Amino acid sequence: MYILGDIGNTDTKICIVSKKNKILKKITFLSKSVNINQLNSLFKKNKIQLNKIEKILFCSVVPNTLQIIKKFLSKKIKQKCFEVKNLNLKSLIKIKVDYKQVGSDRISNAISVMNNKNNFIILDFGTATTFDVLVKDTYYGGIIAPGVRLSLNTLSNKASLIPKIDLKKVNKVIGKNTVSAVRSGFFWGYAGLIDNIINLIKKETRNSYKVIITGGFSNLFKDSIKTKASHNQDITIKGLIKISKLIK
Repeated sequence: MYILGDIGNTDTKICIVSKKNKILKKITFLSKSVNINQLNSLFKKNKIQLNKIEKILFCSVVPNTLQIIKKFLSKKIKQKCFEVKNLNLKSLIKIKVDYKQVGSDRISNAISVMNNKNNFIILDFGTATTFDVLVKDTYYGGIIAPGVRLSLNTLSNKASLIPKIDLKKVNKVIGKNTVSAVRSGFFWGYAGLIDNIINLIKKETRNSYKVIITGGFSNLFKDSIKTKASHNQDITIKGLIKISKLIK
């Protein structure tokens, strides 16, 4: 069995994966509040047999959280904890940008869907809203826009008269009160942002793309944008499964 983990700015997802690439268990927790005791409890609660783990691989954008997890695992098992950023990925993907400037989760996503035939745009609704462009076997670059939840919380925190709001799909553009007005602005605003950026990518590269969406608000927008898109919530872990084959 393998431990494969995606450490994001908001959440950390750790999966136990079989040698046959089946996801057996998932553990999710807040990245920046994790500690050794919490990890110990989570692994015990999920009855994870650490003595059967053969490989450990993480992609991470939160170094402190990664160090805490590595410290925890080092006390439990002897296997080395590998990081995507420290592996040579040239046999899997060509990267046309400065590798150090791209989150390892975004590279994992690209490797996950790459088939050397199609071009892909991967739209990830995380702490930031990211667009990653994959042309055949080459990671071409991407776009980082403000995250939906982060932007919504910032507005509520900075504007005294705007309450905390749960974002929902709305049918009408014109709001009749503060809550419906904010929901409309965020829902239709991000739907427009998504379609516009995708169209600009197509225009700039003169390519057609398959679009894949993932992350927190992907369920909300998957059927609300004009662009046809497929939905995949396990894209990062599936990328890590591919990358794990490099570890001997």
